[in-house]
Amino acid sequence: MTQNNNEVLAEVRGQLGMITLNRAKALNALSLGMVRDLLATLLAWQKDERVLAVAIRGTGKNGPFGAFCAGGDIRFLHAAGSSGNPELEDFFTEEYALNHLIHAFGKPYIAFMDGIVMGGGMGISQGGTLRLVTGSTKMAMPETAIGLFPDVGGGYFLSRCPGRAGEWLALTGDTIGAADALALNLADAHLPAEQQADVWEALASGSFKNAAEIEALVRSRCTPAGEPALTPEVRAEIDRYFALPTVAAMIEALEAEGASEWAAKQAATLRKRSPLMLHVVLEQIRRARNMDLAEDLRMERDMVRHCFYLRPGASETVEGIRALAVDKDHSPRWSPARIEDVSEGEWQAFFDSPWPAHSHPLAMLKD
Repeated sequence: MTQNNNEVLAEVRGQLGMITLNRAKALNALSLGMVRDLLATLLAWQKDERVLAVAIRGTGKNGPFGAFCAGGDIRFLHAAGSSGNPELEDFFTEEYALNHLIHAFGKPYIAFMDGIVMGGGMGISQGGTLRLVTGSTKMAMPETAIGLFPDVGGGYFLSRCPGRAGEWLALTGDTIGAADALALNLADAHLPAEQQADVWEALASGSFKNAAEIEALVRSRCTPAGEPALTPEVRAEIDRYFALPTVAAMIEALEAEGASEWAAKQAATLRKRSPLMLHVVLEQIRRARNMDLAEDLRMERDMVRHCFYLRPGASETVEGIRALAVDKDHSPRWSPARIEDVSEGEWQAFFDSPWPAHSHPLAMLKD
């Protein structure tokens, strides 16, 4: 079985289903077509007894590996959200169904998370059974910078990070490397970047009795990732500040006289993010701690609908993408403009589902 639409290359080699994201110029950002190809391929392989496991990688400017996936195609989201294109709704429904399928796949799913792994790239890797990071991994959920929230199951996997790291990553969108990804339970093993091609070929050409042998082969090539950049002292600060009950309380404490240089840096970052979406994201992470994945994805589907349609003509997401990727003036006009100006009613509205439960677009998901 070989598929080639140029953006997703999928083939069965030996006992492995092997996927290469092949949109290097866009850092493998996911289009609706890519989501559909990935979903169709995985559904077929889930039922194919020849396929013992799946491996997925990205393509960089110099060939395979080098970049995994930078997220969803935000230029498409901006254009669709600005014009009322119904494919916007399809994109999120089908992307979240894909995220759920990966978590529930039932066979080993090995993600080679080299280079940039952000947003939608996390969505197609965090459900994997073997999440491999390299010395080049740059991992983040930076959605608050574009007036969005960490979707694709971000509420589920970020809320399960130790301590308050989930709140910190979700609110600030900060980037972490391999060692911190391992420490925060967002990766399973470190594979040296120069070993990736050899391991990929060994998977394709090997003869395996079962799935356990496949995972054992990969783990045999893995090495320690070194020391995390997040020291115990920084982890303690994260847990102190990001456990506070509200975003307003967090920013007040981070900006308080005598706060550390690290705290001041976090405050400066939060001041650049969408104030409204910071409040939405904090609620998202804390609700998701008590949800299974299907419940979280349904909540996120409600939220993303509201990101584009709750306030017609005043979408934080459309404005955030405009400032970052369209006009590139890096001066989003957030509304409200300040963290302290967001009312409870404004952020609470994001959690009202626009659909009755039986008609929800993700009603079929079960955990």
